[in-house]
Amino acid sequence: MTTSDQTQPNSAPNSDSNLNAHLPETAAHASRLGAHPVPGGGTRFRVWTTTAQQVEVRVDGQIYPMPAQGNGFFETELPVGADSRYIFLLDGVPRPDPYAQFLPDGVHGEAEVVNVEEHEWVNTNWRGLKLEDCVFYELHVGTFTPEGTYRAAQERLPYLAELGITAIELMPIAAFPGERGWGYDGVALYSPYAPYGRPEELKSFIDAAHGLGLAVILDVVYNHFGPDGAYLAVYAPSYFTDRFSSPWGAGLDYAEVHMRRYITGNARMWLRDYHFDGLRLDATQAMQDDSEVHILQELAQEVHKLGGTHLLLAEDYRNLPELVTEYHLDGIWVDDFHHEVRVTLTGDQDGYYSAYRGGAAALAHVINRGWVFEGQYWAEENRPRGKKADALDASNFVYFIQNHDQVGNRAIGDRVHHLDRVSDGAFRGASMLLLTLPMTPLLFQGQEWASSAPFPFFSDHHGELGAAVSEGRKREFGTFESFSSQEILDPQAKGTHLKAKLNWQEAQEGEHARTLALYRDLLWLRREDPVLRQRLRRNIQAGNEGDVVWVRHQTDAGTRLLLWNTGREEADLATLNLNLPAEVIRHSEGRSKFDPSDAAALRPGEAVLLGGQA
Repeated sequence: MTTSDQTQPNSAPNSDSNLNAHLPETAAHASRLGAHPVPGGGTRFRVWTTTAQQVEVRVDGQIYPMPAQGNGFFETELPVGADSRYIFLLDGVPRPDPYAQFLPDGVHGEAEVVNVEEHEWVNTNWRGLKLEDCVFYELHVGTFTPEGTYRAAQERLPYLAELGITAIELMPIAAFPGERGWGYDGVALYSPYAPYGRPEELKSFIDAAHGLGLAVILDVVYNHFGPDGAYLAVYAPSYFTDRFSSPWGAGLDYAEVHMRRYITGNARMWLRDYHFDGLRLDATQAMQDDSEVHILQELAQEVHKLGGTHLLLAEDYRNLPELVTEYHLDGIWVDDFHHEVRVTLTGDQDGYYSAYRGGAAALAHVINRGWVFEGQYWAEENRPRGKKADALDASNFVYFIQNHDQVGNRAIGDRVHHLDRVSDGAFRGASMLLLTLPMTPLLFQGQEWASSAPFPFFSDHHGELGAAVSEGRKREFGTFESFSSQEILDPQAKGTHLKAKLNWQEAQEGEHARTLALYRDLLWLRREDPVLRQRLRRNIQAGNEGDVVWVRHQTDAGTRLLLWNTGREEADLATLNLNLPAEVIRHSEGRSKFDPSDAAALRPGEAVLLGGQA
């Protein structure tokens, strides 16, 4: 699929895709590739290819010619409407449409004509959320409920709203092969994954979320395509390039106008036609671009042109503030915070955790600086990593103590609280730290009740490809102890997927219910407390007294002081060199008899939030 050939006979640089790049939206619609219903009835079918001399479209079993328009474009308009099934034929060979807007039979099958602009939206007054008001809840549609559908997930929306979540983040839903998967091997980016439900059911999910005050963010993968079912290169190899390399496949050539438009058009579709409130951009460090305007910067420009409040978040381990300050993305996932918390809780020093110290002092440092690496040597890549984050404010940092990667990158997908060496109390203490910081928090499905469900990596690739994916997973994480000391779950086994489904009944039982009650309280405090709801970096300072990490919030409304004992011994608060507010606002274990002025002890793993008036 990789090629450096940019001189295909029909790939003229002045194609009408270039000419239409800045046309009004109505005019740009007419040049979109794929199948699109037109006003007054009928559907326009349009293809761009540098490999075929003859293009046809088969609609509901009938083949129709698509006359050449020049510069590699073929087009026809037919008196067929939505629900029609079609597939393109390149020189007589059936090829699925990579611009398809629904693939009901999978990525290798016929597409369905869909009018994505048609839907009776109910909550039309919704205007989105600012990043500082977001509490993200990352969920995987296929495992969030037993049914694994949009419709079933929609029934759980009132629970999330009552919990105190304000923004749902869906793991990728662009069509990928097989009956199950994480979604990061998507190949038809305009088509929602059919096993989760139809496009109109996805819209209903988003509409219902908005009605409950919940924003919905979509995780999108613009750095690679999956290994099975990607047909762009069949139409034109120049979508890809060997100027760049990717760990996951052929390098995308964002300098090629059609690839660039494939990406920016996809972002606009999700935000404009499906009413998503933003996008989480997967692995932006792998979005390599030598264009004059980087693809990330253009994405931000295109998204902001839509008006309203749309968020763009980067998953990017490089710790580069210019993603926000220059490219104008809104926030960055911060691995460093997770890693310091993980090492604090577990003592892990395998894989990339070897670069982190953990403990109270390290936690205070990452909170004060925003992230850890600000230009220091990074052994994983044998070069410096990161820059100072002084120009960023609290909301620009997305903090988490779990997410799909950090759980799924383990041999059996066990969560941090599943480990014998991590007590329930210590997990709740870490949760208090996360949710009382002014940074933007992200929870992973079931985290709020310390779910017993693991989240191992799973996919549905068959034969040699399935074996290669499974072996590649072992190699990628071979430096982690769990991959050498534990039996690794087979990603292709159906049972691996089933293990990841949440057990909702347990949320009301024992330690699960206790943890859930804490999360509810903390999310209420985050929203209602007059000090905690002022989420600016300048309001906080972190430090440590031995094994106790402290974070002080000071505003005109008063003081809040979080203390978390990360050590293995009790900490006598009377011995701490701190000015302790007198009021106990919340204790991680619900201890009501806790007087900081009376030599109270903070047990190992426990956290307490103290307060005082201005």
